[in-house]
Parts: sequence; structure tokens; C-alpha cells
Amino acid sequence: MGVKGLSSLLEDNRRISPDINFRDSKLVVDGNNLIYHLYFSSNLDQNHGGEYLAFQAEVQAFFKTLADCGIKPYVVMDGGSGTSDIKLDTLMDRARGKVQKTHDAVLTGEMMGILPPLTKLVFRQTLNDLKVPLVMCFGEADGQLAALAREWCCPVLSADSDFYIFDLPGGLLHLDYFQWRSVEMRHGVPYRQYTTSNFCTFFNIDPQLLPVFASLAGNDYVNLRDVKCASYVPAGRPTMKFSAATLVGLLSWLGARTDRTTEDTLTAAMKLMPNMSQQAQTMVRTAMLEYELPSSSLRGFFSEGTIPPLPAEMLICVPDWVRASLARGELGGDVLDLLVHRRNKLQTQVERSDLQSSNLTSKHIRQVWYGLLLGQGGGEVEEVDRDGLELASVKVEPLVQGAAQTLRLDSLPQEDPAVRLQVCLETLSVEDETLEGVPAHLRLPVAVTRYWLRRASPEPTLLKALLMVMVQGELNRRAGGTTGWQGDTSHISEPLDGVVAHSFNQWQACLKDASQLNLLLCKPLPEPHYAWLYQGRLVHRRQKQLQEREPEDIVQDDQFRRLYERLLGAVTQPDPGVNWRAGGPEAQLRASMEHLHLYNQD
Repeated sequence: MGVKGLSSLLEDNRRISPDINFRDSKLVVDGNNLIYHLYFSSNLDQNHGGEYLAFQAEVQAFFKTLADCGIKPYVVMDGGSGTSDIKLDTLMDRARGKVQKTHDAVLTGEMMGILPPLTKLVFRQTLNDLKVPLVMCFGEADGQLAALAREWCCPVLSADSDFYIFDLPGGLLHLDYFQWRSVEMRHGVPYRQYTTSNFCTFFNIDPQLLPVFASLAGNDYVNLRDVKCASYVPAGRPTMKFSAATLVGLLSWLGARTDRTTEDTLTAAMKLMPNMSQQAQTMVRTAMLEYELPSSSLRGFFSEGTIPPLPAEMLICVPDWVRASLARGELGGDVLDLLVHRRNKLQTQVERSDLQSSNLTSKHIRQVWYGLLLGQGGGEVEEVDRDGLELASVKVEPLVQGAAQTLRLDSLPQEDPAVRLQVCLETLSVEDETLEGVPAHLRLPVAVTRYWLRRASPEPTLLKALLMVMVQGELNRRAGGTTGWQGDTSHISEPLDGVVAHSFNQWQACLKDASQLNLLLCKPLPEPHYAWLYQGRLVHRRQKQLQEREPEDIVQDDQFRRLYERLLGAVTQPDPGVNWRAGGPEAQLRASMEHLHLYNQD
């Protein structure tokens, strides 16, 4: 929920949060907050589809710094919206705002805070490689994250202002003030230490009334102007903005009532707002419950590998193996929203609003995914996606056909691997033989690219640019992982080609959805190294170069040429019975390849 203006209030009263150094301790990390913070604070590309390799390097550097300072991190992630729809309106409002931001980003070229679609996959995979402990909750993580930190008496690292309210003995390390890039190893990481005890002492408020303060000040249904809170600001306080004066006034009013119970105080506050609706009163009381910390269900997971229990409402629809995979972060939280709510809120990428949502290209993949999750007769799924500049809900029918008809969700891990592979290949319309000779961890991206080529009808130069970056990433990964190959970025200020961006967005949507399907099928195709597959600005740069030059003129390397030809051949190999001369993008590509003698006849 958060309290608007609270961070600014603390900034104006620096004595509450002294500057000290942090080292040699456990640390509970808000994983979702950390992803956004690392990506956006590093000024990485958002408008061309993302810079995943540079983001991976940021994640690696962050956790190396923690290790060097003797800090042991435990990362906790959100897992869908949980069993309640109480925050659905807020989530939908945020989604509408993001649609507008993606449109503005295309028009202005400015970065508008849009997280590229594969970022969370790169984060999870990087943490797995680094062996950093991670758990995903079955719903929002705040309560469990705070409960674990309280039991361990260690701090929470987050940018969420809700953690200013939770009673945490180790306090909050706010990400904005956690200076991990300015570390002296002897002293640790400089940061500002915040504790509720310091806050309550400074404002002379009983700690048990903090949830009352947060539920009133942070609730969209409450208008504190009606209370004239600013009138309660003690005399002698410096002049403040209205928002700060409102918060200080509310704290002062609460501080004068320390002899009352929480319920008495809340009732008295509501009497100050006689026009408050019944809905608003309900929302305030519900918000207060969110600050009542449960006993931690995560401690056993980190110490013994014990999978946390599911909420009672999820027991019927979530099999045990799915629960375990979700907790380990192997499946995304979207799975829970599908099983519990029959809803999937699709991610919006930076693209022109007059073009159809790039998610439409991968709709068939999602339908198969829905079919595996819900089974035959499992009911329609509500997909929430962009339609122009609006947010629209569409009912989508799950697909259960072909080899998928023999599979059941509760026994998927025990099913024949050949059948699970067949479902994946059938969905992407690719034959197993087509992928022979393709490096194992590139088979899923190649199959996805083949699917995208037939569904999105991109220009030939787009396919070549995509494969060139994929090949260069693979060769650099084999060479030990260097980033210098990304080349000149002077074009960063050039306007975005909306049509080109839309086509690459379609490819990323296909890869993300196919990856979800592959994970649900227990990885019949090896999981790719996501960070090396796509570098947004470089892909766009290659596409422009290929309008005048050919791949072998840009990169003159035999190893590159061989792998490029192998991938291009797999992607453009005709389906049985298809006439390449009939026209279409495949025919154009084949003619182009024959002219350039780039096609590997073998």
C-alpha cells in the first residue's frame, strides 16, 4: 500500500535515520524492489527491448559486494496477487498508467520506467548461478518478508514505504540510500539506518498506533483534507508543504492519544471524517490487518528446504509439485493467478499505440499453457492487455489438443519426457529434426524464432539482426563473458522505429510465453541463457546496418559464420509440403540466402 510523502518526510528529518555502515549480517532482500532498483538506477535501455547482459552484470556486482562485506542475503519475491482481489483496482490503475507511459516513450524517446519483459527471468537465472537463496511467496511478499526479518533480528532491504511501519528490530535499509557502489571493505556498505523506535521517539507516538497512521495516510479512499490534519501541527515547526504538514499533523493527533487502544484511536479518527463511506472504513480496517505480522513460513525453507504451506483457498487447485516449483522461483507467480483467479495480466512493452499489442502473436502459446494448467473444461481465462491506449479484458479459451491431451497437471513431472517435448514442439510448430545441430540451450530460442517468423511476418533484415546478436552473444559467452562486443552506442538518442520495435517486441513476447510453457513442462528443452540472447540497442543497430550491408560484411569470423548459418538454416527450413517459391517472408529469406550463398545445404 505505502504512505505517499513518508520518504520525503524522513528526508526532511534526517536525525531519524543516522548514517552508518553495514556488514557481517543476514539481510532479507525485497527481490521485486531490487530488480526495479538495479535496472532503473543503472540507466539501462528500456525502449529498445532491454539490455539484459548489462543488467546481469549489475546483479552479479551487487551480490559480490554483499559477499565481500560478509553480508548473507536471502531474497524474497512476490508470487502473484494472492487469493484476495482487494488490490485489483489499484493494480489495474497502474497497468493503465503503464500503457500511457509506453506510448509516451515511443513519442519522446525518454525512458519512462518500463521494465523489459525478460528482466525477471535474467534475475532468477543469475541468482541461481550465484547460489543466492531465493524464495517466492504465494501472493504478496511484504508480510512474510517482514516476519522473517523480525525472527532473525536482521534488516530488510527494500524501497517500499510499508517497511517504515512494520516493527522490525533490525530496521529498514532503504534501497535509495544503500550505497553498495561506494564500499570500503573494512567498514562495509554505507546506509541510513531506519527503525520504528527512532521514528516513534521523534514524533512522540506509541508504536502500536503506526498501523493506524499508515492505513489512514496511505489509503486512496481516505481524504485527510476533511480532517484538516495540518491544523494539528505543533507550534514552532518549520513551514512545510501541505502533504508533509498533513502527515505531521496526523502523527501529532495520534501522539496525543497514546493512552487509547488501537481500536479506540481508529474509531475516533473515523469520527473526524463523518462523510467517510462504509467502503472506505472497510478498506482502512483491511489495510490495518496487513501490518499484523504472521509467524514466518520462510525460515524453514531457507534452513531446511521446507516448502511453505499454501493458503487454504489454494489447496484444491495447486498440486504439490507446482507449490514446490513456485516456492523455488522455477515457475512465475502468473501460474497462481491463473489457477486461483483464471486471469492473466499481460506485460506491456514500449510500442506504438496504433499497432496491435505484441502479445497477440504469442496467444496460441499461452492457450496451450492455459490448457495444461486448467485441463479440459477448465473454463475461459480473462486476459488483460493493451488495446490502443486502453486496457481491455478478453476471454480466451484454453487449448487441449495433440499430445497435450494425455497430460495432467498433477503428474506432469512423471510424464514421458518425449511426450512433454512433443507438446512444446507442436505448440511452436517445429519438428525435432529441424533443431538437430543447434546448440542445446539455443533450441528453444530458435524454435521460438521460427514460430515468430511465421506469425509476425517480419522483414528479412530483422531476422538476420536477431540471429546475429544471438550468435555473437553465444560466442562471447563461450569465450568467458565479455561485454565490449556491444559496440558503439552513439545511436542511443536516435528516434525509435516503432514498426521495427513492434516486431522485436513480438519476438520477446513469444520467447517469454514459450519459456513459461517450457518451465511448466519441466524443461523438455534446455533453458536458454537469457542474458546473452537479446541486447536491444545492438539489435536495432544491426537492423539498420543490414539495410545496406550483409552479415558477413559486418562480422568476418569463420566461427560466427558457421553458427549463424546453422541457426538461419534451422529457422528458415521449409515445413514438409511447403513451397518456398509461393512467396511470403520465408520465400524472401530463402531467395536472399541463395543469392548470398549463406544457406548451409547440409
